[in-house]
Amino acid sequence: MSWIEVTTTGDVLLRAAERWPDDEALVLPERRVTYAELAEGSWRVARGLHALGVGRGDHVGVLMPNCVEFVEAIFGTALLGAVICAVNARYRAVELAYVIEHGDHAVLLTSDIVAEHVDLVGRLHDALPGLSEAPPGMPLELPTAPRLRHVVVLGGAEAAGTIGRERFDALACSVPQETVEPLRANVRVRDAALLLYTSGTTASPKGCLSTHEALVRGSRVAAERWRVRRGDTTWTPLPLFHHGALQPLLYTLDVGGTFVTMTHFEPGDALRQLAAEQPTVITPTFLPVTMAIVNHPDFGRADLSSIRVMLNIGPPDTLRQIQAAFPHAVQCQGTGLTEAGGQLAYGDLDADLEQRVTTIGRPLPGVEMRIVDEGGRDLPAGEPGELLVRSFTLFEGYHKDPEQTAQVLDADGWLHTGDRFTRAANGWVTFLGRIKEMLKVGGENVAPAEIEAVVATHPAVHLVQAVGVPDAQLDEVPAVFVELRPGAVATEQELIDYCRGRIASFKVPRYVRFVHEWPMSATKIQRFRLRELLLAELGRGR
Repeated sequence: MSWIEVTTTGDVLLRAAERWPDDEALVLPERRVTYAELAEGSWRVARGLHALGVGRGDHVGVLMPNCVEFVEAIFGTALLGAVICAVNARYRAVELAYVIEHGDHAVLLTSDIVAEHVDLVGRLHDALPGLSEAPPGMPLELPTAPRLRHVVVLGGAEAAGTIGRERFDALACSVPQETVEPLRANVRVRDAALLLYTSGTTASPKGCLSTHEALVRGSRVAAERWRVRRGDTTWTPLPLFHHGALQPLLYTLDVGGTFVTMTHFEPGDALRQLAAEQPTVITPTFLPVTMAIVNHPDFGRADLSSIRVMLNIGPPDTLRQIQAAFPHAVQCQGTGLTEAGGQLAYGDLDADLEQRVTTIGRPLPGVEMRIVDEGGRDLPAGEPGELLVRSFTLFEGYHKDPEQTAQVLDADGWLHTGDRFTRAANGWVTFLGRIKEMLKVGGENVAPAEIEAVVATHPAVHLVQAVGVPDAQLDEVPAVFVELRPGAVATEQELIDYCRGRIASFKVPRYVRFVHEWPMSATKIQRFRLRELLLAELGRGR
């Protein structure tokens, strides 16, 4: 369209519920929900949160698997003008404790519906000392999370120190909708709507604040690129704490489509869901997910002809293989980062296959891009350099970290991504790798310092450096180089096992190598030399 139209996140749902109340908005394996039902549930969450003292600008943590309650929490929080803090459900106790405290959570909503896969309530008890001894329903007073007043288990039973679903719904019933309606009407499109944590160059994740405009308008331009329209069904197995799922959720509900997702990804279940729901747009995005489906024994027998567009990111040869496996669909790539609202460029449906598998795409409307050299000078087409972007989708800054914000966001509004790109004369861009030391493990950003901080606590370790090495399925996997303390002994498997349970599984090193001397520049260890050594070794092994 030729004009800009934007609203708040909460009103995306309310408008859709007014227009298409009886249409299916959300489908999960165990539940199907109409727009009217989703709006009603979201209002109930908003009223319950208000009863617990949540108001405009307060931060509400959401630690859940994909479920109806997660979507209701997203929109219910937005209706109040509070900030949605979607927490990575793969985080362990140390990471959870950090983001809850640093993210200033006033209330945390969680669930126990996937306790057989992951005990989120148990992890919270490990992360928050004193929670298990707190009286149920009473405001919390936790030394490690002083702003956190309540933990609510929306999935079911009331655990120690928490408020269960029955008590929360009773609180919601005590607050008339007319009480919270003025709060909804007062939300501005430039208010902060979402706080997502992403790994940075330090040991602790950084919180990226995004506005309602960035979320809603950003999802709309993405939908326009792929011609998502009324009646489309979008499927994604990605978690709702990731822009890769949040964006499809918003643009699907915005146009009056049906959003289909899974609580727990399993390739056989995913394949059966795809065949049953007949989606038109799918965003598996990451190769471990897509290839698990393609390689399933039942893949060839499933009717997937309804799919007309799909998003996957990977090497050209693998993307050609995926395109051949889904002959009715148009395989596209895309690029984005949390600091840019999750989207920067997507491929065009009308482009030829080679363009779609060898490049990331072209910038979305409203996204400016520059490719610059080390001195900040613009480079001509075809020359590799750092990607700078400027857009309405850019984050408002890192939460409580103005110094880190100033390092990546300059005075003219350009975000320095730290990634190497080239741009063709027609504007299409190609990703070449990371300038910064960040690892990208199966779509998750991982800072070397996060891994190093854990390995360094092993009593045998004197010094550790983490690097990333290529992996056919996960893009990159972590590897660590370790210098042991004098006289100490440790094995590769011992250090890998030590990390398990202390950090998220995707951050656990796949390789451990022991060193006695480090490759040095004048003052610093040269990580790239370490990486080259391991690549040479792995290459000889193959």
